[in-house]
Amino acid sequence: MIPDRVAGALRAADRPVCAYVYDTAALRERATAVRSALPGSALLLYAVKANGHPAVAGTLACSVDGLEVASGGELAGALAAGTGLPDAVRIAFSGPGKTDAELAAAVAAGATINVESELELRRLAHVAGGRSARIALRVNRSSAALPGTHQMTGTATQFGIDEASLVEVAALAGELPGIELAGLHLHAVSNNLDAAAHARFVRDAMSWAAGTGLPLQELNVGGGFGVDYTGARRFDLAALRAGLAGLPAGGPRLVFEIGRYLAAAAGWYAAEVLDLKRTHGRWYAVLRGGTHHFRLPAAWGYSHPFAVLPMAGWGYPFGRPEVAGVELDAAGELCTPRDVLCRGQRVDRVRVGDILVFGNAGAYGWDISHHDFLRHPYPQMIVV
Repeated sequence: MIPDRVAGALRAADRPVCAYVYDTAALRERATAVRSALPGSALLLYAVKANGHPAVAGTLACSVDGLEVASGGELAGALAAGTGLPDAVRIAFSGPGKTDAELAAAVAAGATINVESELELRRLAHVAGGRSARIALRVNRSSAALPGTHQMTGTATQFGIDEASLVEVAALAGELPGIELAGLHLHAVSNNLDAAAHARFVRDAMSWAAGTGLPLQELNVGGGFGVDYTGARRFDLAALRAGLAGLPAGGPRLVFEIGRYLAAAAGWYAAEVLDLKRTHGRWYAVLRGGTHHFRLPAAWGYSHPFAVLPMAGWGYPFGRPEVAGVELDAAGELCTPRDVLCRGQRVDRVRVGDILVFGNAGAYGWDISHHDFLRHPYPQMIVV
């Protein structure tokens, strides 16, 4: 369950162990698998918001067609990730609240800017000052039937241009100096596990886009490929490939921007057990780490499963505490009862000093966590 190269890296880490491990080979393998499921003409972008670590973004920049960013900081990281590559990294810039400085930086970088509103379009043209600005209009369609944990379109959200306003905003784009309307952006959902439904969504998006009558070079259908953190469900790439087979020729080029599915399985969060205790009938492992490093389980309200990495050696002149055959809660070092990564996982054996290793932690782990709460030291970042 814990790959040998990951286990070896953790055994060599500073004690008490608190670390993220990222596997670049796993990133490349996942990118290859996703690309093989997409139509040959489609573009695959990595959504940097999932994990912006330089080694992760840099590895994927070499393995996909470009990077999707959502802030000026991510844009700077994307440009750095492309340094030394034979071709410039293709960049798409998203987000509902772009500043003038971010818009200017995106124009300077030659990014495709996913415009979220009429006002943002006018601001972009003003900031660009006549320079060429390549855009896609992000549309919040009136319906977008796709399952997932976070719905972004087809409902009232802060994202995109209301479908009823698309014709008006597209006409404005044609009037503003320097604006090149290249496509539409239809990212609809996060963490969908139904690959066949995703293929139907793409087909529906293509049909809908054709019905707009706009001369489009590209149709960005976003990402949203899901990860099941607690069960055995998998986003079935074979079902996606079958569902996208035989798409009609011509029309705009499809663009996919995927984050979670590319990065999650290539990362592990690991934290050493500092204490074992039983209170009110429950066993707790108290970790050197917690939700300030790996916030996703607390944010989504689920128990993230772990594996136990046994560690040799015990430097104290008293017995080493251990539990066996019990249900264990994995709690962190923070002064809040909500600092729990997993509840009630049955373990064969855990000792103080062993390491709990949480898989599928390569996306929306460190990047979304509240790092500085209580000012504990950051985890080590280990790349294998």
